[in-house]
Amino acid sequence: MGTVLIPIPDRDFDPTEVAVSWRVLTRNGHRVVFATQSGAPGVADEIMVSGRGLDVWSALPVLSAIPMIGLMLRANRDGRSAYRDMLASNEFQHPIAWAQAGLGGIDALLLPGGHRARGMRSYIDSDLLHRLVVEAFNRGIVVAAICHGVLLAARSVDPETGRSVLYGRKTTALTWAMERLAWRLTRVTRFWDRNYYRTYTEEPGQPGGYMSVQAEVTRALEDSTDFCDVVRGSPGWRRKSSGMARDTATDSRPAFVVDDGNYVSARWPGDTHTFATVLSRKLN
Repeated sequence: MGTVLIPIPDRDFDPTEVAVSWRVLTRNGHRVVFATQSGAPGVADEIMVSGRGLDVWSALPVLSAIPMIGLMLRANRDGRSAYRDMLASNEFQHPIAWAQAGLGGIDALLLPGGHRARGMRSYIDSDLLHRLVVEAFNRGIVVAAICHGVLLAARSVDPETGRSVLYGRKTTALTWAMERLAWRLTRVTRFWDRNYYRTYTEEPGQPGGYMSVQAEVTRALEDSTDFCDVVRGSPGWRRKSSGMARDTATDSRPAFVVDDGNYVSARWPGDTHTFATVLSRKLN
């Protein structure tokens, strides 16, 4: 059994990617250590927990409690259940601070995601975490990253090489197709906060999608073909690419996970059971 360090932001992380990973790992006998920026327990993106706040009527009394779009995008029953259980756990209630986090006694580093810029930027842009990720890769510790957690890894540049730790690696991450679909939907329904689903947006003169997770991660790689996605027409590609079907503890068919030795990556919350299971098996 192994010990897994999971750094998260103080707020706005994705509840499924953190909590389902925690549940899979702990049920398989692994120890989880959480680290937050402040050293206090973190709080997930509430919209991804409740689903409230993504409909055009979300600002209206009474109607705000009736989500529709939010039901499509929020954590599903498994994710919400795991999140409730995780909140009550001793390890989640007693995290360490990023500044105290080290890799002594750590067997794996898990980088979850989330998209809301308010909380996630401090995580993705953290020099402390960048150095931790570089050290993990250099030590050969297993690193697992999902969704925007892959972006954190991509931005972690080894000072010895001047290159991202993902240079020369095969990886996936939140695809532009998935990110764009959710963004286009929520920028209409959540019209007062049109970029809720984009952590980083394009500057004037940059083409559409230039600051998407997929585009930025791809720019950090040795070759653009090192970014992996479900091949159109391959078995199960519609299910895997729909953005609607999510994996479960007993059904990995909707998931897409890239295993590159001591580095594992996945795209979005719908891959999390399979993603965490692959990591767990590497620690056995």
